[in-house]
Amino acid sequence: MRHSFTIPSDYAASRDVQIRIMEDVENNGFDPESVFAIRIALEEALVNAIRHGNRLDPRKKVHVEAEVTPGRAEIIVEDEGPGFNRGTVPDPTADENLCRPSGRGILLIESYMSDVTWERGGRRLRMVKHAENE
Repeated sequence: MRHSFTIPSDYAASRDVQIRIMEDVENNGFDPESVFAIRIALEEALVNAIRHGNRLDPRKKVHVEAEVTPGRAEIIVEDEGPGFNRGTVPDPTADENLCRPSGRGILLIESYMSDVTWERGGRRLRMVKHAENE
């Protein structure tokens, strides 16, 4: 199933998007580990778009597209912020960053999803999870 959402920079609105997409993931037979992985990655992507991308500006929107089939879940999250350079984000696993409260969302997304692409200057995230039996 294919979904398209445009929401304000609001955590409550993002929860509604998560619920709709995750219903499709579960209905398409993804195993429990993949469901967990997609849930975490989607939540982190939406929080990052709202907090870091749009900087909680209620005038800015977050655009989400999702296509879920039994073998694959593709989710695109795009904010209206200034973007960022993925290469300049500090590694949260480095000794000097272990106590920092931020920077783990990107690591989780890239660890849990099969394919992750940062586009449009970091404003657009495309992430894909392949079903384990594929």
